Amino acid sequence: MRTYYHPLIALLLLVSCQAEKTSAPTASAPTVLPTETSKVWVSDMGNGRYQNPVLDADYSDPDVCRVGDDYYMTSSSFNAIPGLQILHSKDLVNWQIIGYALDRLPPFEHFAKPQHGNGVWAPSIRYHKGEFYIYWGDPDFGVYMVKTKNPAGRWEEPVLVMPGKGLIDACPLWDEDGQAYLVHGWAGSRAGIKSVLTVNRMNPEGTKVLDEGVMVFDGHDNHPTVEGPKFYKRNGYYYIFAPAGGVATGWQLVLRSKNIYGPFEEKIVMDQGKSPINGPHQGAWVDTKSGEDWFLHFQDKEAYGRVMHLQPMKWVNDWPVIGEDPDGDGKGQPVLTYQKPNVGKNQPVMTPAESDEFNGHQLGLQWQWHANPKTTWAFPTNRGFLRLFTDQMPEGGKNLWDVPNLLLQKFPGEAFTVTTKVKFTPNAKLQNERTGLVTMGADYAHLSLVSQKDGLYLTYNTAQKADKGTREKEQNLGKINGQEVYLQVKVSKGAQCRFSYSQDGQNFKEVGETFTAVPGRWIGAKVGIFALRQDKTNDSGYADFDWFRITK
Repeated sequence: MRTYYHPLIALLLLVSCQAEKTSAPTASAPTVLPTETSKVWVSDMGNGRYQNPVLDADYSDPDVCRVGDDYYMTSSSFNAIPGLQILHSKDLVNWQIIGYALDRLPPFEHFAKPQHGNGVWAPSIRYHKGEFYIYWGDPDFGVYMVKTKNPAGRWEEPVLVMPGKGLIDACPLWDEDGQAYLVHGWAGSRAGIKSVLTVNRMNPEGTKVLDEGVMVFDGHDNHPTVEGPKFYKRNGYYYIFAPAGGVATGWQLVLRSKNIYGPFEEKIVMDQGKSPINGPHQGAWVDTKSGEDWFLHFQDKEAYGRVMHLQPMKWVNDWPVIGEDPDGDGKGQPVLTYQKPNVGKNQPVMTPAESDEFNGHQLGLQWQWHANPKTTWAFPTNRGFLRLFTDQMPEGGKNLWDVPNLLLQKFPGEAFTVTTKVKFTPNAKLQNERTGLVTMGADYAHLSLVSQKDGLYLTYNTAQKADKGTREKEQNLGKINGQEVYLQVKVSKGAQCRFSYSQDGQNFKEVGETFTAVPGRWIGAKVGIFALRQDKTNDSGYADFDWFRITK
């Protein structure tokens, strides 16, 4: 397996996680590596306040736990690999990607082909007895778990804790008496039921479910599409935080009971209210060492994906109130700006990696493939570029929706520009090898170099409803001089994309019409690079990407 985490990141471990209040041996946090701050979106306002979203990128279904002074976050990665990104923060506002929990997604052969919208759904991350655990439900195979002592390093192989169809959105709870439990939801598309939450007993090691489970909540009457549960215990109450009402329009529900199997009282603790933040729900309750409570959740922004917000939280009569509550009814609404969490000192401004100069020996942690990768797809080098070898178009593939070797990253905000420099060296014996820059979703567009007998040509290609098998439309832009070209896409508000190219890096010529990016399946649009060929060969051509830069 290829290792995707940064070799210089080391972790210190410990002290308390939101899910577990017992003491543990002292440890420390990942060494913070210097990275370029985003030129597109920074949440930290530099005056002691922050603006939402804290991550204006597609971190769907986020979950967070605290270990001492450190916060660790993961989110749904579906079929993208490496999967289960691990982000670290000291203050819940400034975040950095430090690694991944999955180098490959099991079953490995199944996910060697793009499985859009399948794979890792709504994970939970917890710290228990010196180890980090992540649980997630794969709607086709069951509930998996991975664990490690070092979240910035290698995680153990996934364990199938509960096999079955339609099992999703799993979260563990270790009780004070040593008993372990798992709460999860159901995917109607596989199980034939939904809007139901179930609690199962697990063995203390958290590796196996021991029973058939108890239905603890049915949301059909008042809370349709209840899912994404998170399990906590506080002041003798068992709490289940669960979103309901649908991704774009729903609300945050909280259930509580003195018995782990209920019956549970219910209360809506946050909805959109009078704010512009639609569907605020599904996320994580965490606290600070100073005693503050906070809640991280997503907002669906269509082509931009599900972006992450941070809300203040307080407890009133053993019920959480999330966000601001101007009328005092116990149901909050999202804040747009707020005072940063009190973590004892000001933390440096930090954002997840975006641009990549390709100067290192490993891919940047922001990159993901559309399926389990082959080693031959991409090679970092010691010469300051990333080499992509062309890979054969999958048999029966109709367009890029069927292609696994797309190297992509999340849209980093509402308006940004991507520019990359590439030198293409196709196999002289082949034709129609191709490399380029793509904005990818259920509709997509790309600007690419394609090889012909007499040299390299530039084309602009689009596909509408690619997920339905629609063929690309191609506009031939003419032959280029030499092998090098600069490719660019400018994305403006509303996910409006304009592609352009240059051969001198200074003067760019726009091509085609404005393209509107759209989401993929359960994910926002992505941007990245690729290299493809039509024919089988024993020596494919290659594209050397000098750098990939994201600017305002």
